[in-house]
Amino acid sequence: MPPPFTTRPELAGTFGMVASTHWLASAAGMSMLERGGNAFDAAVAAGFVLQVVEPHLNGPGGDLPVVLYSARDQRVQVVCGQGVAPAVASIEAVRALGLDMIPGTGLLAPCVPGAFGGWLLLLERFGTRRLREVMEPALGYAEHGWPVVPRITDTIAGVEAMFREHWPESRGRDRGGPPGLVRGLRGRRDRSLLHRGGAV
Repeated sequence: MPPPFTTRPELAGTFGMVASTHWLASAAGMSMLERGGNAFDAAVAAGFVLQVVEPHLNGPGGDLPVVLYSARDQRVQVVCGQGVAPAVASIEAVRALGLDMIPGTGLLAPCVPGAFGGWLLLLERFGTRRLREVMEPALGYAEHGWPVVPRITDTIAGVEAMFREHWPESRGRDRGGPPGLVRGLRGRRDRSLLHRGGAV
């Protein structure tokens, strides 16, 4: 009997494997394994790269629910990096603004970001590498740029009018360069936003 047709064949290996929604994130995760890191180091490295190269799907302001198995602890555990409502976002506070519900977009919609803290907790409790090492690939793409997938430009185009009308100050500087390449951060001031205080 021939094997069933699939566009996603089963992959097998003897060293390790990393899968994500973007090839650069998968490569970053695999590089952690190749440097002697564990699966959690790989996941964090891939997760940080996704926040840079897929800004329409990921970001430090998002959520991060993780269900994991720790061989060290011999049990399944959960890291809940899901954002919560801000403490002052009470029903009364929203009504005082003349609203009967929290808007789906804008500054009143977001939760307190949980993803970044979730990645840090995952690395601290289960990883073996330092934060600087696992963030290195993401920082490199943020600083030097990366090839843009069409979905990013489609998503940005879909919200362009809203940003132009409501958040014109969010427009980035035009850095020039070839189309289809996000130009990275330039100059000491921009880089300091990523490397502030040596925290990474």
